[in-house]
Amino acid sequence: NGLLTNLIGFNIGVEIGQFIALALVLFIITNWRRSPSFMKFSTVTNMLLMAAGFLLFGFQLTGFFKS
Repeated sequence: NGLLTNLIGFNIGVEIGQFIALALVLFIITNWRRSPSFMKFSTVTNMLLMAAGFLLFGFQLTGFFKS
């Protein structure tokens, strides 16, 4: 009894919670972008992500050519 109503209510609550969390993160990052530390952090982070991507790509190629 009421399973469909409870399921829909739960899903709506989860979606509202996700929207609130996204809005909060967007607000924080937008304000952080105005500070000087953001550019340094984003540059270092992008370089590390690219290095990790190239490393994983190398692992994939090694596995592909070994088999």
